Amino acid sequence: MKWIEVNHSNPLRGSVKIPGSKNSSLALLVAACMAEGQVCLKGIPNILDFRFIQEIVSGLGIAMDRDATGDVIVNSSQLHSSDLNREMTSSYRASYYFVGALLPKMGRVTIGYPGGDNFVSRPIDQHVKALEALGAKFTFCEGYYTVEAKKLHGAVIYFDMVTMGATINAMLAASMAEGVTELRNAAKDPEVVDTANLLIQMGARIHGAGTDTIRIEGVSHLDGIEYTAIPDRLIAGAFLMAAGVTKGIVTVEDVIPEHLGSAISKLREIGMEIEVTDNCITAYGDVKLHASRVRTGMYPAFATDLQQPITALLLMAQGRSIVTEKVYTERFNHVPQLKRMGAHIDVRRGSAFIQGGTPLTGSHVHASDVRAGTCLIMAGLIAEGTTRITGIEHIERGYENVIGLFRELGACLSYSEDSILKKPVAIASGIL
Repeated sequence: MKWIEVNHSNPLRGSVKIPGSKNSSLALLVAACMAEGQVCLKGIPNILDFRFIQEIVSGLGIAMDRDATGDVIVNSSQLHSSDLNREMTSSYRASYYFVGALLPKMGRVTIGYPGGDNFVSRPIDQHVKALEALGAKFTFCEGYYTVEAKKLHGAVIYFDMVTMGATINAMLAASMAEGVTELRNAAKDPEVVDTANLLIQMGARIHGAGTDTIRIEGVSHLDGIEYTAIPDRLIAGAFLMAAGVTKGIVTVEDVIPEHLGSAISKLREIGMEIEVTDNCITAYGDVKLHASRVRTGMYPAFATDLQQPITALLLMAQGRSIVTEKVYTERFNHVPQLKRMGAHIDVRRGSAFIQGGTPLTGSHVHASDVRAGTCLIMAGLIAEGTTRITGIEHIERGYENVIGLFRELGACLSYSEDSILKKPVAIASGIL
C-alpha cells in the first residue's frame, strides 16, 4: 500500500514552474491522432492519464512516444483499428474524445464508458446529442458502446448545458465532417481554445473558439505540426491558494493570468494579496483571511476543479464560509476526509458550510480524485502531526511530480509504503 505522508510545514516560499494543462493534454493527444503526418506535442505532462492514452493507441496502430526532451511524438500512419480497449478507456473520463477523433476516419468506434474520478458519474448525453446531429448512430451495450457513421455531415447543434467535454468532442468530429457545423451554447474554456488552435494549425477551419458559438467548416484531412500545450491553470490556482493556507509567498511561473481571472478575484476578496505580471502570479498569504461565499460554474466563472483547494484555504478564515457546487453537485467527497482531521464542515443541498479557524490534526485520509488529493495535501501542511493520504493514483492522474513541486516550496511530504495501513485505508475509503 502506497501513500503520501504530509507533515506540518513552515510557510511555503519560492517559485514553481507550472506544467502543461492536464485537461488540454487529454484532448490534444487524441486530436493529434487525426493527422495524416507526424505531430509533435510540447508541454504534455507525464501523468498517469497520458500513459493510459499511450497504451490505448498502441493497440490501434498509432505510435505515441516521448523523446529525450520530453516532447510527445504522435504518428497515426499505421492506424488500423478503432476497437478500443474497453477496460483502459473506462479508467479515465476523457476517453470519449476518441469517438470524435476516430469516427470521421474509421466510420466505427467501440469504446468503454468514461470513468476515472469517484466523485460523480460522467454523463455523455450531450456528446450523444452532438454526434447524432452530425450523423452518428449509437449502440449501447453492457460495459461499452459502439458509434457508427458512414459519413458525417455539418449541423447546427444547441447544447442543453455548457459542457467542455462535449464541445471538444463535437469540434473534433465536425473538423472532418462534410459541410458547416455550428456549436451553440459552447464551452469557452481555455482548453477548448487550446484544442481548436491545435486543429487549426493542423488545417481545420474553426472560428469562434472561446465564445459561445463555434463555427466549423469540415476539411478532408489534417496535417502534422508542432504544438505546445497551455499551462495548467488549475495547478497554478491551487499553489496560489497553498500560499494562503500556509501564510507563505508563492510565485507560479509560465502561466496565462487571464485564465485565472475568477480565482484571482476571489483570492483578493478573501484577503490575499496577488501580484500579476505577463506570465507570473505571486500570492502573499501572511494576511488576515476573510470568510467568503464561493459558487462554481463554467469558465470564466470560478472553476469546479478549484472548489476543493479553496475549501482548505477557507478553513483558515475566521467565520463561516459557504462553497456551492453548481457543476458537479456531488463533488464533496473531500469533506468527510477533512472532518477526520478536525474540520467543521456540513454539506447540505450542494453547498458546503465551512466554519473556519478550527485547528486540524493529522489523520489517515483518502483522495477520491485529483483535486481532493490537492486539498488534503494542503490541509496536511497545516495540521498538527502527520497526515497519510491514500488513493494517490488519483493525484498522479493530474500531477507528474506532486511531491517535487511542493518540496520546491519547502513543504514536508514524501511517498511511503507499508502494509500496516490496510485497515485504516479501508475505513477512510468507506469500505469498512
